[in-house]
Amino acid sequence: MSALTAFTGARIFDGDLWHQDAALLVEGGKVAAIATDGDIPAGASRTPLDGARIVPGFVDLQVNGGGGVLLNEQPDVAGIRTICAAHARFGTTALLPTLITDTPEVTARTVAAGIAAKAENVPGFLGLHLEGPHLSIARKGAHDPKLIRRMEADDLERIVAARGRLDALLATVAPESVGNDQIAALAKAGVTVSLGHSDSGYATVSAAVAAGASMMTHLFNAMSPLGHREPGMVGAALELGHLNAGLIADGYHVDPVSIGVALRAKKGPGRIFLVTDAMSTIGTDMTGFTLNGREIFRKAGRLTLADGTLAGADIDMIACVRFMHAQAGLDLEEALRMASLYPAEAIGMTGRKGRLTHGHDADFVVLDDDLAVQATFIGGAQAYRA
Repeated sequence: MSALTAFTGARIFDGDLWHQDAALLVEGGKVAAIATDGDIPAGASRTPLDGARIVPGFVDLQVNGGGGVLLNEQPDVAGIRTICAAHARFGTTALLPTLITDTPEVTARTVAAGIAAKAENVPGFLGLHLEGPHLSIARKGAHDPKLIRRMEADDLERIVAARGRLDALLATVAPESVGNDQIAALAKAGVTVSLGHSDSGYATVSAAVAAGASMMTHLFNAMSPLGHREPGMVGAALELGHLNAGLIADGYHVDPVSIGVALRAKKGPGRIFLVTDAMSTIGTDMTGFTLNGREIFRKAGRLTLADGTLAGADIDMIACVRFMHAQAGLDLEEALRMASLYPAEAIGMTGRKGRLTHGHDADFVVLDDDLAVQATFIGGAQAYRA
């Protein structure tokens, strides 16, 4: 989109403040300004959104699948395109397709697919998240223990090389399987290093953060808990101010009371932000699927292995926002920031994502009064309309 377009008649949340009965001006895929009706340039085309709310597009850093596709099972551009389109229906305008622990061959195919998706400008594709295989078997969750292993020199080289060809690359690792020198090398190369699926104690986590780790993967889940003698991974996530932490807000992975405690306890400047950890079921009526040859069951909003272990989440981002607002008691504005601005901050993309101010990508969601998605725009182009 190159011509100036004015999206008019809506309440607009720019990431900080609401603008009443304003117009969002978009040109060249970027936000030009937020203007009053009288300040819209005469030559602008107008798209009326009377009575709606415009909010920054959601940024999801952990998306395993959607639209019937699981990245592990379809690691190609078509799979990535389907996942991104499925989540656009629910307000996500930028995401990291996430590979759950798999073989070196599948990992290589996924990286190649991500590089190709970037070259093809797949709408909504932001980069990749490699969740494993360098994790702790003690906190494996739904990851296949037969595929979990230590990071070797060639693994490090491949990840660093991939980062050079992607806009963003997030790697979830456990200190049990990755050395601090490797964490430092990843961080130096621009990889966002997230600690997760780990039974490490506070001192070990602190050393990993000093080496360059900057994030925790799905806070509370698949990690050592906060104890009265050992703060564990959870205590480190809350106490170490430069750590950001993803949170699955579906009511199954973390209780709302625990969410509230964590939000009040979190030291900054790091933030807790929302992730869906969504699987292939999003946007479908699937009753199950397979991961690494194991059956995953879908029932009543939960995804589990046969033994009851949670296996990803069956939730989309606007549902997470509604949960944080209605169930966790958060102001709507803060819930929206947790889905947009804070994840953008966590991967160093605040100059492009998370706000609707001059120069930012024109990624936005149109919501009704019930916080249902009416339309989604990526780079100023409509990606979904209800």
